[in-house]
Amino acid sequence: MKIGFIGLGNMGAPMARNLLKNGHALQAFDLSEAALRSLAEAGASTCSSPKAAATDVEFVITMLPAATHVRAVLEGEHGVLAGIAPGVTIVDSSTIDPASAQAFAQMAAAQGNAFADAPVSGGTGGAAAGTLTFMVGANETLFASVSPVLGAMGKNIVRCGDTGMGQVAKICNNLLLGITMAGVAEAMSLGAALGIDPKVLAGIINTSTGRSWSSDTCNPYPGIIETAPASRGYTGGFGANLMLKDLGLAAEAARSAKQPIFMGALAQQLYQAMSAAGRGGLDFSGIISLYERRADPSEMAAKPSSPNL
Repeated sequence: MKIGFIGLGNMGAPMARNLLKNGHALQAFDLSEAALRSLAEAGASTCSSPKAAATDVEFVITMLPAATHVRAVLEGEHGVLAGIAPGVTIVDSSTIDPASAQAFAQMAAAQGNAFADAPVSGGTGGAAAGTLTFMVGANETLFASVSPVLGAMGKNIVRCGDTGMGQVAKICNNLLLGITMAGVAEAMSLGAALGIDPKVLAGIINTSTGRSWSSDTCNPYPGIIETAPASRGYTGGFGANLMLKDLGLAAEAARSAKQPIFMGALAQQLYQAMSAAGRGGLDFSGIISLYERRADPSEMAAKPSSPNL
């Protein structure tokens, strides 16, 4: 299938590569020329605008930071909707608010295009391995048509309901993820301060009731998990500013539903503090810096196994 792919960041680039590996032809666009060159080396065609990427294709995928970026890519003289042919499906895998997803679906429908929201979970590792979970908001017919393409990038393709419900699922998931990462950071820091070997503590947590993805896959303490961002200076993962954005989406959604999120509000404040300290570009597991005596989480990587910080 010939696919237009827009957004080649930490998640989008490996997702696009998996489409290429599965035999799809790609027309790609990104503001980063380096990202475009890298994907061109993998076999994609590169384009100068979202409109060009969406012209003469059978399917369009967008993977962008926020709703404002999705709108900018869809609308305007050089946007997707200016180049896409009627009948071509658009799938947005960005994490945005449900209301925006529903508005974009209406925009697409006005000119004869189906639109599904399909945010993902699984991190950069899952994106590279092709094991992402896609949370899809679409009717049953549309879900059936997009699933084979999404299956080239993910292992779990789940219909969450109609348009916007994929975003509801993603917001709730990332609300919990932000809370659990802060909790693991707090527990690991307390244990280290009390003198236990962090590796021993992590092993106990990961075979006990405190276990979570934040502890056994992306542990925030450096030197615990070799493949985690914490073991490479908190680089190359899911940025703290993106987590802050997602917690903001959860807060707005909770406000509209008049539903309290007590721990979510606290997690939002913690990530706000991390961002205000200039560390928003680091992986969100760098939240542990707020609990440690060293001010910069990248400095923590210098002594990954010291139990007495």
